[in-house]
Amino acid sequence: MDCPSEESMIRMKLDSVGRISKLDFDIPNRKLTVFHNGNLEEIQEAIADLKFNEELISSEPTDEVIAEEASNQSRLLWSVLIINFMFFVIEMTTGLISKSMGLVADSLDMLADSFVYGLSLFAVGGSQLLKKRIASTAGYFQILLAVIGIVEIVRRFINPTEVPDFKTMIIVSILALLANGLCLFLLQKSKSKEAHMQASMIFTSNDVIINSGVIVAGVLVLWTGSRLPDLIVGAIVFIVVVRGALNILKLGK
Repeated sequence: MDCPSEESMIRMKLDSVGRISKLDFDIPNRKLTVFHNGNLEEIQEAIADLKFNEELISSEPTDEVIAEEASNQSRLLWSVLIINFMFFVIEMTTGLISKSMGLVADSLDMLADSFVYGLSLFAVGGSQLLKKRIASTAGYFQILLAVIGIVEIVRRFINPTEVPDFKTMIIVSILALLANGLCLFLLQKSKSKEAHMQASMIFTSNDVIINSGVIVAGVLVLWTGSRLPDLIVGAIVFIVVVRGALNILKLGK
């Protein structure tokens, strides 16, 4: 597993499997430790259905005491979700006003983050059917917006359009970069080894890279006087958003 969407897929798949006390993900090394009570075959079958090329490394008893900090983690993830959704609104609005597809695409990436965090928070304690409906709705909505964005980029490539406002691109992207930096700081400060927290750190780190890309595009627009850097960065981010949406749709199956 290498992103929050894949982690969520595993969590939701194992949600219906009983006698699981804890899931401990090691995202960088693509390892999952499942603390359970004697239902190994059922767990293996559930994970195998996801077709992640899984392999059982070992199975052994443990004396570890399972202690969850769900309340603190929930508050932290709510904070990150709110920050991401706020910047989705800000970037979408300023992107449309400044005619920057880079900002519009980055706003959808922020929305994608909100969906991933929301899937974990809104569906806690809900039924498996509810979780699947949330995942499907989020995935299709995300793809719809991304496709509309890609079509607009193609239109702007074909038909001459005015150059986007580079000042707005740079200023808003810097603010988004600071916001993601704050999210990353909060997540790292928690020092949590829990799966969703580790995955959230990786997801937010990727957002920092995307924010930096939009800033670079704004500088290139200023330097070249061309709209192409904005369109190229926008297209790349839209593709990233579609890829994330397809992963989310797998949760609804």
